[in-house]
Amino acid sequence: MRGVLLTAAAGLALAAFSAGCAPTYVYNPANYAKEYDPRKHEYTIGVGDQIRINVWRMADLSSEALVRADGVITMPLIGDVYVAGRTPTQVREELKKRLSEFVKDETAVITVAVTGINSYRFVVSGNVSRAGIFASNYFVSVSEALALAGGPNQFASTDQILLIRMDSPGKFRHIPINYDEIASRKRPEQDLVLKAGDTVFVP
Repeated sequence: MRGVLLTAAAGLALAAFSAGCAPTYVYNPANYAKEYDPRKHEYTIGVGDQIRINVWRMADLSSEALVRADGVITMPLIGDVYVAGRTPTQVREELKKRLSEFVKDETAVITVAVTGINSYRFVVSGNVSRAGIFASNYFVSVSEALALAGGPNQFASTDQILLIRMDSPGKFRHIPINYDEIASRKRPEQDLVLKAGDTVFVP
């Protein structure tokens, strides 16, 4: 289910445009074909996601957990495990290592599955009908994000849209998007799939 999520994260995302935050911005013409496409990578777990952990033949160690705001889940026996920003494979390897201190059975196979996606959020701001933070349980492109926000309004400069992407903490990159060229199918490669945390800004 999708919708506008008016959470505290909105202030963080939209504050990137204010002088007070002073993040580092890098403007580089994009090589759209080389931009990160989350559809081609293993899912990255985030805050709010629901995870199912199964330890084969050890039902008492299996559990379902919600990723807390601090990025942590709590498991039987081993306690807190930090999972936000990791893939299910990475979490499985961490759990395997942690559980090996208590479980000596070599056949104790661990599986990690994401059963509920709640961390895929992005911002659409500027000259659109309904600016805000949006969430989706499937990956969304730039044009789909704009549609969720009601589309550009009459004041929008649709040929000067920016996709603001954080490459590392505090460092944001501006990717120029010409929505007119997407709509006309002249440059469809600009219709990038959003990463969690991206901002689409319509001047």
